[in-house]
Amino acid sequence: MIERTSMRSDRLTCILNGAAGSNRALQANDRLPDLFAQHGAHARILLATDGEEIADLARRAAEENSDLVVAAGGDGTMNGVASALIGTETPLGVLPLGTLNHFAKDLHIPMELEAAVATIFTGQVAQIDVGAVNGRPFLNNSSLGLYPFIVREREKEQSKGHGKWVAFVEAALFAIRRYSPLYVNLRVDDRNQSDRSPFIFIGNNRYELSGMHIGARVKLDAGKLSVYRAPHAGRIKLLRLALQALAGQHAPDDLVILDTKEFWIAAKRDRLSVAIDGEVAALRTPLHYRCLPRALNVIVPAKDGIPLSN
Repeated sequence: MIERTSMRSDRLTCILNGAAGSNRALQANDRLPDLFAQHGAHARILLATDGEEIADLARRAAEENSDLVVAAGGDGTMNGVASALIGTETPLGVLPLGTLNHFAKDLHIPMELEAAVATIFTGQVAQIDVGAVNGRPFLNNSSLGLYPFIVREREKEQSKGHGKWVAFVEAALFAIRRYSPLYVNLRVDDRNQSDRSPFIFIGNNRYELSGMHIGARVKLDAGKLSVYRAPHAGRIKLLRLALQALAGQHAPDDLVILDTKEFWIAAKRDRLSVAIDGEVAALRTPLHYRCLPRALNVIVPAKDGIPLSN
């Protein structure tokens, strides 16, 4: 369902991530009041310093009956703000100020700040699906195995003063040398699949595997999770699969793919490191994944071709 936006200009809250992956958020801090004012809105802008504060501010905004809560930052920021709005009538506005901005791109939100702000006031409210693992929501994807391992190592390298991309390359190479594959049991519709895998990738709706939209999602309200399981592989092939996964691109011949609304992953370990929209958490097994159909209201551009069902 898609509806035109309608809100009171004095009940708009914008949560800005001051610790975003890029410095665009901090640069935007001084500009946002004027940009909102150009559309007749007097927004309350709140600067958060970490992910926990982002979620707390979003919950407070929802409890105070804001007509709209805007997330300004990267994919982690979108997740933190959206988590407080799931199941409510309050829509999410998206200002992509992070490094990769996968969620904003899949919604066709403009990357330029001025155009993204304009979309909030000229766009439409659409209902999209949300994925969840052990009750923790994700907007883009979740993964196990190699990717969480790389993220953890990248954070260690960044703490040493290395840039994000240099840290990523060093972490990926370290992971290929040291990482051992997972042995997991995947249970879907009372059927079990057990195997070793270097990584399992779970998308909130299906990612395109070929063509001009490779790595993107054509729909965000199909009501399904897409599960991509990589086969056991040697180091060279493993590196290629890891790079494809991190870029949101996958080769059909290398992956076992299924679409489902709900499934469980069991492992020999009591806890597994799980990436959730790029952030890593240690979750108890078995992992319970499910789709929350059309659980989030979000503002998208008012034009044909948005990745949603009318």
